[in-house]
Amino acid sequence: MKIAVCVKEVPDAGPARRMDPDTLRADRSGDRSLNPFDLNAIEAGLRLKDAAGDGEVVLVCMGPDRALESMRRGLGMGADRAVLITDEAAAGSDLVATSYVLARALEREGADIVLFGQQASDSDGAVLWSAVADRLRMPVISQIAEFDVADGRVIAKRQTEFGYDRISAPLPAVLAVSDAVNEPRFPSLKGIMSAKKKPQDVLSLADIGVEPDRAGTAGSRTTVSALSPPPSRGDMQKIEDDGSGAEKIMEFLLERKLV
Repeated sequence: MKIAVCVKEVPDAGPARRMDPDTLRADRSGDRSLNPFDLNAIEAGLRLKDAAGDGEVVLVCMGPDRALESMRRGLGMGADRAVLITDEAAAGSDLVATSYVLARALEREGADIVLFGQQASDSDGAVLWSAVADRLRMPVISQIAEFDVADGRVIAKRQTEFGYDRISAPLPAVLAVSDAVNEPRFPSLKGIMSAKKKPQDVLSLADIGVEPDRAGTAGSRTTVSALSPPPSRGDMQKIEDDGSGAEKIMEFLLERKLV
Protein backbone atom coordinates (compact mmCIF):
# COMPACT_ATOMS: atom_id res chain seq x y z
CA MET A 1 0.00 0.00 0.00
CA LYS A 2 1.29 3.43 -0.95
CA ILE A 3 0.19 6.30 1.28
CA ALA A 4 0.81 9.95 0.43
CA VAL A 5 0.49 12.52 3.21
CA CYS A 6 0.17 16.16 2.17
CA VAL A 7 1.86 18.43 4.70
CA LYS A 8 2.41 22.16 5.06
CA GLU A 9 5.03 24.27 6.79
CA VAL A 10 3.33 26.99 8.86
CA PRO A 11 4.53 29.81 11.15
CA ASP A 12 4.75 28.74 14.78
CA ALA A 13 1.67 29.61 16.82
CA GLY A 14 1.83 32.92 18.63
CA PRO A 15 0.50 36.48 18.75
CA ALA A 16 3.15 37.79 16.34
CA ARG A 17 1.40 36.64 13.17
CA ARG A 18 0.81 39.45 10.73
CA MET A 19 0.25 40.31 7.10
CA ASP A 20 3.12 41.72 5.07
CA PRO A 21 1.97 45.17 3.86
CA ASP A 22 4.30 45.00 0.85
CA THR A 23 3.25 41.62 -0.56
CA LEU A 24 -0.28 41.58 0.97
CA ARG A 25 0.46 37.99 2.01
CA ALA A 26 0.95 36.34 5.38
CA ASP A 27 4.33 37.12 6.87
CA ARG A 28 6.10 33.74 7.03
CA SER A 29 9.37 34.92 8.50
CA GLY A 30 10.46 33.64 11.88
CA ASP A 31 10.13 30.15 13.30
CA ARG A 32 8.20 27.56 11.32
CA SER A 33 7.14 23.94 11.75
CA LEU A 34 4.81 21.33 10.32
CA ASN A 35 1.11 22.09 10.59
CA PRO A 36 -0.08 20.35 13.81
CA PHE A 37 -3.08 18.73 12.06
CA ASP A 38 -0.69 17.19 9.53
CA LEU A 39 1.07 15.31 12.32
CA ASN A 40 -2.20 13.42 12.88
CA ALA A 41 -2.28 12.61 9.16
CA ILE A 42 1.31 11.33 9.26
CA GLU A 43 0.52 9.18 12.29
CA ALA A 44 -2.55 7.78 10.51
CA GLY A 45 -0.43 6.90 7.49
CA LEU A 46 2.21 5.16 9.61
CA ARG A 47 -0.44 3.10 11.41
CA LEU A 48 -1.97 2.08 8.08
CA LYS A 49 1.42 0.92 6.86
CA ASP A 50 2.05 -1.02 10.09
CA ALA A 51 -1.35 -2.71 9.86
CA ALA A 52 -0.76 -3.69 6.23
CA GLY A 53 2.70 -5.05 7.06
CA ASP A 54 4.16 -3.44 3.96
CA GLY A 55 4.02 -0.26 1.93
CA GLU A 56 5.40 3.25 1.77
CA VAL A 57 4.50 6.55 3.42
CA VAL A 58 5.59 9.56 1.38
CA LEU A 59 5.27 13.18 2.50
CA VAL A 60 4.26 15.69 -0.18
CA CYS A 61 4.60 19.45 0.32
CA MET A 62 4.61 22.63 -1.73
CA GLY A 63 6.69 25.39 -0.18
CA PRO A 64 10.07 27.12 -0.02
CA ASP A 65 13.37 25.22 0.19
CA ARG A 66 13.47 25.61 3.96
CA ALA A 67 10.28 23.53 4.31
CA LEU A 68 12.42 20.42 3.95
CA GLU A 69 13.73 21.00 7.47
CA SER A 70 10.20 20.90 8.85
CA MET A 71 9.36 17.82 6.79
CA ARG A 72 12.19 15.94 8.48
CA ARG A 73 10.07 15.72 11.61
CA GLY A 74 7.68 13.52 9.63
CA LEU A 75 10.60 11.46 8.39
CA GLY A 76 11.78 11.14 11.98
CA MET A 77 8.35 9.85 12.95
CA GLY A 78 8.77 7.05 10.42
CA ALA A 79 7.74 8.28 6.97
CA ASP A 80 9.83 6.71 4.19
CA ARG A 81 10.34 9.56 1.77
CA ALA A 82 9.72 13.29 1.27
CA VAL A 83 8.77 15.18 -1.88
CA LEU A 84 9.02 18.98 -1.83
CA ILE A 85 7.75 21.04 -4.75
CA THR A 86 9.51 24.37 -4.58
CA ASP A 87 9.64 27.03 -7.27
CA GLU A 88 9.71 30.83 -7.26
CA ALA A 89 6.84 30.75 -9.75
CA ALA A 90 4.67 29.04 -7.11
CA ALA A 91 4.92 31.91 -4.59
CA GLY A 92 1.54 33.43 -3.77
CA SER A 93 -0.51 30.42 -4.88
CA ASP A 94 -4.10 30.42 -3.65
CA LEU A 95 -6.35 27.38 -3.16
CA VAL A 96 -6.91 26.92 -6.89
CA ALA A 97 -3.24 27.03 -7.82
CA THR A 98 -2.08 25.01 -4.78
CA SER A 99 -4.61 22.24 -5.40
CA TYR A 100 -3.49 22.00 -9.02
CA VAL A 101 0.19 21.68 -8.11
CA LEU A 102 -0.46 19.10 -5.40
CA ALA A 103 -2.75 17.10 -7.67
CA ARG A 104 -0.05 16.89 -10.35
CA ALA A 105 2.51 15.79 -7.76
CA LEU A 106 0.11 13.16 -6.38
CA GLU A 107 -0.66 11.84 -9.86
CA ARG A 108 3.07 11.27 -10.22
CA GLU A 109 3.09 9.24 -6.98
CA GLY A 110 0.02 7.11 -7.73
CA ALA A 111 -0.88 6.56 -4.06
CA ASP A 112 -3.68 4.30 -2.87
CA ILE A 113 -4.59 6.72 -0.08
CA VAL A 114 -3.97 10.48 0.14
CA LEU A 115 -4.08 11.86 3.68
CA PHE A 116 -4.54 15.46 4.78
CA GLY A 117 -4.79 17.13 8.16
CA GLN A 118 -8.26 18.62 8.52
CA GLN A 119 -6.99 22.19 8.17
CA ALA A 120 -3.87 24.34 8.35
CA SER A 121 -3.24 26.37 11.49
CA ASP A 122 -2.23 29.47 9.53
CA SER A 123 -5.29 29.78 7.30
CA ASP A 124 -7.90 27.37 8.74
CA GLY A 125 -9.39 26.98 5.27
CA ALA A 126 -10.28 23.27 5.61
CA VAL A 127 -11.05 22.92 1.88
CA LEU A 128 -7.75 22.06 0.16
CA TRP A 129 -8.33 18.31 0.50
CA SER A 130 -11.67 18.68 -1.26
CA ALA A 131 -10.16 20.65 -4.15
CA VAL A 132 -7.36 18.10 -4.58
CA ALA A 133 -9.83 15.19 -4.51
CA ASP A 134 -11.90 16.90 -7.20
CA ARG A 135 -8.86 17.32 -9.44
CA LEU A 136 -7.83 13.69 -8.89
CA ARG A 137 -11.44 12.50 -9.40
CA MET A 138 -11.26 10.54 -6.14
CA PRO A 139 -13.84 10.13 -3.37
CA VAL A 140 -13.14 12.23 -0.29
CA ILE A 141 -14.09 11.92 3.37
CA SER A 142 -13.37 14.74 5.81
CA GLN A 143 -13.36 15.35 9.58
CA ILE A 144 -12.42 11.72 10.20
CA ALA A 145 -12.22 10.62 13.84
CA GLU A 146 -11.71 6.92 13.13
CA PHE A 147 -11.27 4.74 10.04
CA ASP A 148 -10.34 1.29 8.79
CA VAL A 149 -9.17 0.04 5.41
CA ALA A 150 -10.05 -3.44 4.16
CA ASP A 151 -10.90 -5.18 0.90
CA GLY A 152 -10.10 -2.13 -1.20
CA ARG A 153 -12.39 0.20 0.73
CA VAL A 154 -12.15 2.70 3.55
CA ILE A 155 -14.84 2.91 6.24
CA ALA A 156 -14.66 6.14 8.21
CA LYS A 157 -16.36 7.63 11.23
CA ARG A 158 -16.89 11.30 10.40
CA GLN A 159 -17.54 13.96 13.02
CA THR A 160 -20.51 16.30 12.46
CA GLU A 161 -22.31 18.85 14.60
CA PHE A 162 -25.14 16.33 15.08
CA GLY A 163 -23.05 13.26 15.90
CA TYR A 164 -21.18 10.89 13.62
CA ASP A 165 -21.61 9.68 10.05
CA ARG A 166 -20.21 6.33 8.97
CA ILE A 167 -19.07 6.53 5.35
CA SER A 168 -17.59 3.90 3.02
CA ALA A 169 -15.64 4.69 -0.13
CA PRO A 170 -13.52 2.70 -2.61
CA LEU A 171 -9.78 3.20 -2.94
CA PRO A 172 -7.97 5.22 -4.08
CA ALA A 173 -9.42 7.96 -1.88
CA VAL A 174 -8.57 11.25 -0.20
CA LEU A 175 -8.99 11.32 3.59
CA ALA A 176 -8.88 14.43 5.80
CA VAL A 177 -8.37 13.46 9.45
CA SER A 178 -9.21 15.50 12.54
CA ASP A 179 -6.98 15.74 15.60
CA ALA A 180 -9.32 13.25 17.33
CA VAL A 181 -8.16 10.40 15.09
CA ASN A 182 -4.96 9.66 17.04
CA GLU A 183 -2.13 10.99 19.18
CA PRO A 184 0.94 11.63 16.98
CA ARG A 185 4.11 9.90 18.13
CA PHE A 186 7.27 11.80 18.96
CA PRO A 187 10.26 11.07 16.73
CA SER A 188 12.70 8.71 18.42
CA LEU A 189 16.39 9.53 18.61
CA LYS A 190 17.03 6.82 16.03
CA GLY A 191 14.32 8.30 13.81
CA ILE A 192 15.79 11.79 14.07
CA MET A 193 19.25 10.52 13.20
CA SER A 194 18.00 8.57 10.19
CA ALA A 195 15.70 11.30 8.85
CA LYS A 196 18.41 13.14 6.89
CA LYS A 197 19.46 9.90 5.19
CA LYS A 198 16.01 9.13 3.80
CA PRO A 199 15.16 10.05 0.18
CA GLN A 200 14.16 13.71 -0.12
CA ASP A 201 13.17 14.79 -3.62
CA VAL A 202 13.14 18.52 -4.36
CA LEU A 203 11.18 19.20 -7.54
CA SER A 204 10.36 22.26 -9.61
CA LEU A 205 7.01 22.95 -11.28
CA ALA A 206 8.48 21.76 -14.57
CA ASP A 207 9.50 18.45 -12.99
CA ILE A 208 5.85 17.60 -12.27
CA GLY A 209 4.52 19.04 -15.52
CA VAL A 210 2.98 22.24 -14.14
CA GLU A 211 2.94 25.22 -16.47
CA PRO A 212 4.20 28.46 -14.81
CA ASP A 213 0.88 30.21 -15.47
CA ARG A 214 -1.00 27.54 -13.48
CA ALA A 215 0.76 28.35 -10.19
CA GLY A 216 1.64 31.39 -8.12
CA THR A 217 -0.24 34.63 -8.63
CA ALA A 218 -0.63 33.86 -12.34
CA GLY A 219 -2.54 30.66 -11.62
CA SER A 220 -4.55 32.02 -8.69
CA ARG A 221 -8.18 33.09 -8.91
CA THR A 222 -8.25 35.24 -5.79
CA THR A 223 -6.44 38.48 -5.06
CA VAL A 224 -5.95 40.76 -2.05
CA SER A 225 -6.74 44.30 -3.16
CA ALA A 226 -5.96 46.16 0.07
CA LEU A 227 -4.74 45.75 3.63
CA SER A 228 -5.76 48.03 6.50
CA PRO A 229 -6.14 47.90 10.29
CA PRO A 230 -9.63 47.26 11.70
CA PRO A 231 -11.79 50.38 12.15
CA SER A 232 -11.64 52.17 15.47
CA ARG A 233 -14.28 51.20 18.02
CA GLY A 234 -14.71 54.77 19.14
CA ASP A 235 -13.77 55.83 22.67
CA MET A 236 -11.13 53.36 23.71
CA GLN A 237 -7.86 53.21 25.56
CA LYS A 238 -5.02 50.91 24.57
CA ILE A 239 -3.04 49.49 27.46
CA GLU A 240 0.47 48.25 26.80
CA ASP A 241 1.44 45.58 29.32
CA ASP A 242 4.86 46.55 30.66
CA GLY A 243 4.35 44.49 33.79
CA SER A 244 1.73 46.80 35.26
CA GLY A 245 -1.10 45.88 32.89
CA ALA A 246 -3.35 44.49 35.63
CA GLU A 247 -3.07 47.68 37.69
CA LYS A 248 -3.83 49.88 34.68
CA ILE A 249 -6.93 47.85 33.87
CA MET A 250 -8.13 48.11 37.48
CA GLU A 251 -7.61 51.89 37.44
CA PHE A 252 -9.57 52.10 34.19
CA LEU A 253 -12.48 50.17 35.73
CA LEU A 254 -12.42 52.13 39.00
CA GLU A 255 -12.57 55.47 37.16
CA ARG A 256 -15.77 54.34 35.49
CA LYS A 257 -17.15 52.80 38.69
CA LEU A 258 -17.39 49.40 37.03
CA VAL A 259 -15.99 47.55 40.04
